[in-house]
Amino acid sequence: MILETIVVGALAVNCYLVGSATTHEAVVIDPGDDAAKIMAVIKNKGLTLKYIVFTHGHFDHSGAALELHKETGAKVLVNEKDAALLKNAAAQAAFFGMKANAAPKPDGFLKEGNIVKVGELEFKVIETPGHSQGCISLYMKKQRMVFTGDTLFWGSIGRTDLPGGDYKTIIHSLKVKLGALPDDTKVYPGHGDDTTIGFEKQQNPYFE
Repeated sequence: MILETIVVGALAVNCYLVGSATTHEAVVIDPGDDAAKIMAVIKNKGLTLKYIVFTHGHFDHSGAALELHKETGAKVLVNEKDAALLKNAAAQAAFFGMKANAAPKPDGFLKEGNIVKVGELEFKVIETPGHSQGCISLYMKKQRMVFTGDTLFWGSIGRTDLPGGDYKTIIHSLKVKLGALPDDTKVYPGHGDDTTIGFEKQQNPYFE
């Protein structure tokens, strides 16, 4: 497996490039900005981009997607509940005094239990709303890895004061959905450092 973390944009989003070492197909998760930077890594690793997946529809996680989609033809996937957010990326960014590129129209929608396959790699969709209505996490069972977007961070959780956010919902996603994963599952969040489910259950105050 090939795994690259590319920190992009003014809000330092963790964009993840995950590829099969066998088929050289890849998925990019949350390409928030810096399309040229992401494409350079894709080409350097000799990968073919098959999917662009959003853990949620906020502008800082989608800004490079249109350019990547045009250059690679990769299919764009998101939870349907966040599809509307992708349409108003510019308005979201303007609220923060920033600018954002439009996101491409989704080619398909992801829901609980769906499997995204890239070569021998499988990403199981876990719906983890609360930061937004359509937040998802992507769980790789064999590799003991989960990409949590802005639901779970090292020692914290995503904010819930934006449209579609809800504190009780994100706590449910945290404790019931992500908390059910094995403790040795490595967590790759939308911002900040990697962690593990076990560490967060012990140290993250929102698990209490």
